[in-house]
Amino acid sequence: MKIAIHEREGSFSDGWIDSCKENNIPYKIVNCYDNNIVEQLSDCDGLMWHWDLNDYKSALFAKQLTVSLEKSDFNVFPSTATSWHYDDKVGQKYLLEAIDAPLVPTHVFYSKSEALDWIVSVKFPLVFKLRGGAGALNVKLVKNINQAKKLIRRAFGKGFASKNRSEKIKSRIIDVRKDTNSENFMSLLKSILRIFIPTEVEKYSSKQKGYIYFQDFIPNNDYDNRIVVMRGKCYAVRRYNRENDFRASGSGNWAFEKELFNLKAIRLALDVAKKLDIQSVAFDIIRNGDQFKIVEISYCWSIGGLNLTEGYWDYDLNWHSEKVNSASFILQDFIQEIENSKLTN
Repeated sequence: MKIAIHEREGSFSDGWIDSCKENNIPYKIVNCYDNNIVEQLSDCDGLMWHWDLNDYKSALFAKQLTVSLEKSDFNVFPSTATSWHYDDKVGQKYLLEAIDAPLVPTHVFYSKSEALDWIVSVKFPLVFKLRGGAGALNVKLVKNINQAKKLIRRAFGKGFASKNRSEKIKSRIIDVRKDTNSENFMSLLKSILRIFIPTEVEKYSSKQKGYIYFQDFIPNNDYDNRIVVMRGKCYAVRRYNRENDFRASGSGNWAFEKELFNLKAIRLALDVAKKLDIQSVAFDIIRNGDQFKIVEISYCWSIGGLNLTEGYWDYDLNWHSEKVNSASFILQDFIQEIENSKLTN
């Protein structure tokens, strides 16, 4: 067996390569952006590529390459089933509703008139989101009907930039206030410079328009739970809200103790992941009274923080006190997936 790995510093590929070396697993570094990528894979049994929402090039063809390889029974991580909804909150709405998962009530309109008709009879506040974007940069609390109407008119007018630069700067200012180290200061400086020197994503991405997306606001949540499931292994981190904000994503204020997590939330994540039948999924989950609701999902997540957890639950909710290594777990599962495919083909 030989595993093809697209190497990208700071991604899952770092852990995949280390695990292959430590366990004497044959692997090959490939470049998915090369014109001859299919030829490069000819002597391999599977491809592992942690493609990212901040890379506009992967957005152009990663899903298409995955579907194409799967047509020849070639194993890929992430698979189409695992990744098609990545960075697509609109797609996630339909997916989770279709399997009757407990999603926070979500409303999408493709007509300005229908959105304006709907907005007059709803309860505020609402949460406005763009379909793509991480770290809560494209998320806003809508407190009244006038704010909602303004967003609707813009959504069906000039639209929204794919990256909210002002929100990014605000986030970096918060980081500096929390800790005035050189790394946070440089991140703030880079965010300010990006106003004048846009990233490739900002340069090549078109504006988001022609739809409007709202979620119900669920009050009394000072945090959310990021719960990750990888083929029956489940681990979690509590993400506390930003200061004077309703958003937890991107706050960097995390806690990992096992006792913090309600087993109802863990059970929910394990059961929905099983229904989805995908290789990996990260749920953002909040409490609504005595129930738990899913806010959104992703096939990948920030590696470093979650790897600080000291164990995981299995499907039967048994706790395993074992150092979590996301990349290693994914690699182990992927190898098993390849072996199972060889037995059935």
